[in-house]
Amino acid sequence: MSTSVLVAQLAEAVARLEEQKNALAAQQAAAILALGRAVAAEQIDAGVTDPDDVQRVVAEQVGQACRVSASEGGKRVRIARDLHAGHDRVRALFAAGLLNEQKITFITSAGSHLDPDERSWVDEQLAERGVETLSVRRIHDLARKLAAEVAPEKFAARCARARSGRRVSVRPSTEPGMADLTAHLPVEQAVACYAALRKAGNEVWVRPEPVRRGRGEIMADTLVERLTGQAQAEDIDVQVQIIVPFESLLDPDSPLPAEVPGHGPIPADIVRTGAGRKTFRRIVTRDGIVIGGDSVQRTFTGVLADLIKIRDGGRCTAPYCDAPIRHIDHIERWRDGGRTEFDNGRGLCEFHNHLREIGTTASRPHKQRKRRHAGRVPSRVRPPGRPYDAVKTPVELRRTGTPEPENPTRA
Repeated sequence: MSTSVLVAQLAEAVARLEEQKNALAAQQAAAILALGRAVAAEQIDAGVTDPDDVQRVVAEQVGQACRVSASEGGKRVRIARDLHAGHDRVRALFAAGLLNEQKITFITSAGSHLDPDERSWVDEQLAERGVETLSVRRIHDLARKLAAEVAPEKFAARCARARSGRRVSVRPSTEPGMADLTAHLPVEQAVACYAALRKAGNEVWVRPEPVRRGRGEIMADTLVERLTGQAQAEDIDVQVQIIVPFESLLDPDSPLPAEVPGHGPIPADIVRTGAGRKTFRRIVTRDGIVIGGDSVQRTFTGVLADLIKIRDGGRCTAPYCDAPIRHIDHIERWRDGGRTEFDNGRGLCEFHNHLREIGTTASRPHKQRKRRHAGRVPSRVRPPGRPYDAVKTPVELRRTGTPEPENPTRA
């Protein structure tokens, strides 16, 4: 078989599989809509009348079924709902495998503020213009343009409401030791900010001094300097909590990395020799275990709350959820006798903490716990997934002759 024939056959196989994958996604969207409606009906029959509570339960159930976060689950329900309320021709192309999920997301998002009749007009226009042959960006722009044409007043109102969603967020990057800082701004402000950074980069490039940074690096450094007020981007004056393996402090050649909770691993050398004025608060671990303590108060606050957030990686512990921790919750409820202590606390996002009050969120199995005196040190502290045999307290370490870290919580 010649190479050209093999390439043609493989290309045909890939195209056929792509169509099958898209068709399956269309079937899943229909099933998601049916599941969402069934869960909503079940909650209403059970006496849940608050629409927000019903939506939370629906989002959680769909997220669990899809093995994604509740936020993503709610998003998929909205896409499926709008797709089946006016987008008949687009839905047919989706079922035939000619449109993928990303394109469907842009189409439904552009018309989310429209009623079914208005969506139907947008749907007809998209089909007549060969939406299945357009690129993602062209579909994005065309769908928004059509939505603005069919209902200009609704479009203007949506734009006005969107401005109240201005925000800044930080997320882990796919590159180790990096993070993505995102500003969600009105378009004219975002363009103005970017233009100012480009101008600053151009000013550096025209200077007589040698330039050892790329244009993107200059723009990023300028952003940090202007936000923090520092003369150099490396001179940021902040406190960063970092989990440091005890072995990496003893052995400079240890391969074990440090970790910024919620943002992944970083080289331990950064902690030992970090430039600038970064203040690292190091939480020393041994065999992946954070040394914590007990509290007899009602709520998780102070160092205890910080330790639980660090142990849980700064992210909600509910299944498939990746939202930042906003609340520290009792695994065994306070009113049921649960203690406010390290091994009875877990980090949850605001959504899942509220959802638990409805009684539907997945939680860790509750264990029968013996009440201890307030001043007694817990014999074992076991983060989720750690075997009891691997957990040793400082007293046990001394008994076995194993050296222990000095002042681990202040290292």
